[in-house]
Amino acid sequence: MSEPVIPQFLTFAVIGLTATAIQYCILIVGVELFGLSAPLSSGVGFAVSSVANYLLNYRVTFRSSRAHASAAARFAIVAVGGLLLNVACMELFAEHWQVQYVLAQMLATAIALIWTYFGNARWTFTNPADQQSVVKNKELRK
Repeated sequence: MSEPVIPQFLTFAVIGLTATAIQYCILIVGVELFGLSAPLSSGVGFAVSSVANYLLNYRVTFRSSRAHASAAARFAIVAVGGLLLNVACMELFAEHWQVQYVLAQMLATAIALIWTYFGNARWTFTNPADQQSVVKNKELRK
């Protein structure tokens, strides 16, 4: 059985802060030291931080028993969706609306957080036994 949503979301958010710190460091280094655009630097940081995010959420937040091959593939799909959402938000906020890039990243992070939590909680890290239980309960209600 899965954990209640609020404590699980808070754990997800705390782990996300670690990944976000990695992403922001790469964002700032990319922009300030290497002269890269904010959307590109943010995208690279998002991709790198996703590895730490996956491992911590697999073990700590969701305590998943799903095989890594399956969970990692699902995580990658959700992460790519989050990456595209993040870069699109950065393009809109930082480039189009000229919001300062760190503030723009904060807004993009909040939007991507909601997407990635629900994608991972409802699909990526669900245990196969829990999914079968949900299907059986639905069949019993018919």
